[in-house]
Amino acid sequence: MEVDTAWVKRRAKELGADLVGIAGAATLNAFPPDPRWPQTPERISPYCKSVIVVAQRIPAGVGKGRDLGYRDEYRDVFGVVGEPPSPLSARQQATAIAQFGTLGSGNQFVEVCLDKRGTVWTVLHSGSRGIGNQLATYHIGKAKGVMRERLTSLSDPDLAHFTEGTAEFDAYIRDMLWAQRYAYESRARMNSELLRSLAQAISPKRPAKEKAITVQVVNCHHNFAEREQHGGKDLWITRKGAIKAGVGDLGVIPGSMGTDTYIVRGKGSPDSYNSSSHGAGRRLSRGDARRQLDKAGLRAQMKGKAWNVASASALIDEDPRAYKDIRQVMADQSDLTEVLHVLTQVLNYKGTG
Repeated sequence: MEVDTAWVKRRAKELGADLVGIAGAATLNAFPPDPRWPQTPERISPYCKSVIVVAQRIPAGVGKGRDLGYRDEYRDVFGVVGEPPSPLSARQQATAIAQFGTLGSGNQFVEVCLDKRGTVWTVLHSGSRGIGNQLATYHIGKAKGVMRERLTSLSDPDLAHFTEGTAEFDAYIRDMLWAQRYAYESRARMNSELLRSLAQAISPKRPAKEKAITVQVVNCHHNFAEREQHGGKDLWITRKGAIKAGVGDLGVIPGSMGTDTYIVRGKGSPDSYNSSSHGAGRRLSRGDARRQLDKAGLRAQMKGKAWNVASASALIDEDPRAYKDIRQVMADQSDLTEVLHVLTQVLNYKGTG
């Protein structure tokens, strides 16, 4: 299905949680093969090396934000995302505004890839940033307080929860859905910046327009919750480290920096509640990766790709060797998804701590 970003944004707002994720997600744009666009890793790589200036347009890292330079920053962020259901403090508003259109750290990324047809793809993984975390932390604390008030004994305080139908539950759901919208619109803003950077690098004198070069957009989420019907019952499904893979659902399953990303179509397995894994998954913890791996090995893994090599020391825990083999992961879940495209990275950009 060929769509443009305006259509995706409009449908996301119409459908709410069906198209927007609370935390990690990926938004992709596919550029069709075109004589003006290089269509092999060797030919596109020089352009991507110049596109590394995307770091100036998309700040990344723990707590990183920016002065958006808008005339009315509040309106230009909250006017797009909508007013938050729960009142935000002045500091929280400032955080939400400054971090809009920015990457976090860890496994969040911006990529430029090619599929076997020579089509160029942009891939982004980012979420609701600091404001999403702050809202979640507030509601977790609230849930723990509710448990204490009701004298509910839990084996672990982190098992605290809200009961559906209560005011606390409804307030949490409203804030969660707002954080999902924030994450979606933030990714859309970053993707526009990335497309402009890439188009400018490829054709400085006559850069292509975003809509003119966008063939398809896939918005896929993990670490989110939505209400669905399974086995004749209405249930809240939380996909932690998983994506929705219902019949016909398009999905994005990245491996790690330096390895392939898969564009898939869901098969709708009832045993998995119409879900599949969201990526390769870690083989080494972050601590073990930093102790066992080194910069030389990471540089070898990323040979031939454009990436923020100056941050190699800080990216050791994202070394591809710290992750499982994405090819094996995809083979193991072949009953859950159908592979449509395999994307090879040309550029990878990550934030650091």
